[in-house]
Amino acid sequence: MTGANLLTDHPALYEARFPDPDRLAGRWTEECLRRYDAGERVLDMGCGTGRDAAHLHSVGREVTGADLSEAMLAYARDRHPGPSFVRADLHGFDLGVFDAVVCLDSSLLYCRTNDQLDGFLASCRRALTPGGLLIAEMRNGAYFLGRTDLLDSPTGNTFTWQGITYRSTTTLTVDRTAQLLRRTRVWAGDDGAPPVAQHSAWRLLFPHELRHFLAAHGFEVLELHDGPGPRTEPPWQEGRLPGTATDADRLHLVARLHIH
Repeated sequence: MTGANLLTDHPALYEARFPDPDRLAGRWTEECLRRYDAGERVLDMGCGTGRDAAHLHSVGREVTGADLSEAMLAYARDRHPGPSFVRADLHGFDLGVFDAVVCLDSSLLYCRTNDQLDGFLASCRRALTPGGLLIAEMRNGAYFLGRTDLLDSPTGNTFTWQGITYRSTTTLTVDRTAQLLRRTRVWAGDDGAPPVAQHSAWRLLFPHELRHFLAAHGFEVLELHDGPGPRTEPPWQEGRLPGTATDADRLHLVARLHIH
């Protein structure tokens, strides 16, 4: 097993590890878009394998998916011919004009510094029509205030892909100085290849902090809650109204760019 990132370098492996056969993320996003009468043009930042962009396209949206991973983009273009897929950095982008920007599965938290988060939100402001929506789904930094259940011990996962059984061991730690959640994941397969250790980190954003950044960039928060969502337990289902608490480990955001 080689590569800078085993999952993003191997999109099919990513989908095997994180299946979404019912397209929960895409369906949840579409319900948010419909609830606030969003227009058809949608930008999916951090689109990954393109499955959420493809679902939004299938229900009539005009979708552009953007990602930094060339492997992910090639996979998305090959399997989902409807949307446009382009390479872009969420820290700063200029991809046209949209009615909504979508950023799912903690992609926003790769804005690890205030400058990077400002860059993302300034890019969203430029990209959105007046009244346009920003929809995001991510880990909730507030969950880690006083809780250690996700930090106390490594978590393991085993699955088989293309005849090889993979085992992953994931350890999460909180870097309080940098306000980051750091992840070390060690992969091992039964194909005899040496284990691979990979490292990543997400910004720990707190709900009121996120509200402050959004207001500074001209956004009004319409929803900010911990569920239900596509990765909550129990998961979201059609017609379930958004909650009001921000206590659990996922955070769901819908914000509107002010109309001037």
